Amino acid sequence: MNGNRFGRLFQVTTYGESHGDAMGVTVSGCPAGLELDEADVQAELDRRKPGQSMITTSRGEPDAVTINSGVQDGYTTGTPIGMVIENKDARSGKYEPYVTAPRPSHGDFTYSAKFGTRNWGGGGRSSARETVNWVAAGAIAQKLLDTEGVQVKAHVNQIGDIEAPEVSFEEMLEHTEENEVRCAHPETAAEMRDRIDEYQKAGDSIGGSIYFEARGVPRGLGAPRFDSFASRLGQAMMSIPATTAFEYGLGSEAREWTGKDRNEDWEFDENGNPVPGGNKHGGLQGGITTGQPIYGEATWHAPTSIPKEQRTVDWETGEDKEIQVVGRHDPVLPPRAVPVVEAMLNLTILDFMLLDGRMNPDRLDDQPGEYDTDYHPSSPDNE
Repeated sequence: MNGNRFGRLFQVTTYGESHGDAMGVTVSGCPAGLELDEADVQAELDRRKPGQSMITTSRGEPDAVTINSGVQDGYTTGTPIGMVIENKDARSGKYEPYVTAPRPSHGDFTYSAKFGTRNWGGGGRSSARETVNWVAAGAIAQKLLDTEGVQVKAHVNQIGDIEAPEVSFEEMLEHTEENEVRCAHPETAAEMRDRIDEYQKAGDSIGGSIYFEARGVPRGLGAPRFDSFASRLGQAMMSIPATTAFEYGLGSEAREWTGKDRNEDWEFDENGNPVPGGNKHGGLQGGITTGQPIYGEATWHAPTSIPKEQRTVDWETGEDKEIQVVGRHDPVLPPRAVPVVEAMLNLTILDFMLLDGRMNPDRLDDQPGEYDTDYHPSSPDNE
């Protein structure tokens, strides 16, 4: 099975299944000298972990991370960083009825059809639990981007038919983590919470979307054609389980705009550099970053594990079946997906910056100790 690696220079390789012993990730390509400890990663994992509110699964996973390679005396060494998050509260018995009777709209049948077998406990490798690895890797990418002044933030902008008004980047930073829905508009967050409760009490679920934004991304990242920033970011977002749509800039609304209205005249900024006179393009033109904020939206369908009665077939017995999926499941996905979106955006930006040589190794030169950290092969002084 391929498809378990993301990135070109900052490479993230993951393993693990929902009800296996552990989840794990190896991060290759992190420069040496970055101050890093488990608390840095744990802070992001705590935002994604289950059981954090009444609108998330009650599965009791602490999601405690262990860094077991690539860090010495609190600093990265430049070698692969290995991280493990053990599964502590897996209960596979509830999934036995679905070994040969696939749950509606899950990956049960497609995985079995492809491989001839599957790990059926909790959905195995197809479970969104696997994103715990992505968030762990994204925490490292975030620390590196912090040294370059790049900021990434996301918030839940719609649940069902309840849509939040536009909020500023500063409002996202200030308010997103203040409520369990992770909507940066407090009044709308309260409405969303009530609507989620309605579906949860009815034994059903609901979909939603997340708005994301990145500030401080340098111009010139991305390469035509299949390595454009837009195409790689689209792959990152559409890899998140249950994502059904990704857009940036005007997104699907662009079909309603004329060329004259959408086009943005060029002008000079305060430093004399040419810049577009607006940002309807979402920070990307020709698939390459313009230096303006990158923004967009990703959409999730309603969680497919619901306690309402549904129909399936048993491919072993040839029988039709009425099933009721029991277990611990989220009634809505975007609130816990916010840190996942931020992680994938961080990973995508960082990988492009490394590919383009935009990371400044001198920013990592504050590592104490007897080692000489002044030498960098890429530095003009050492050529």
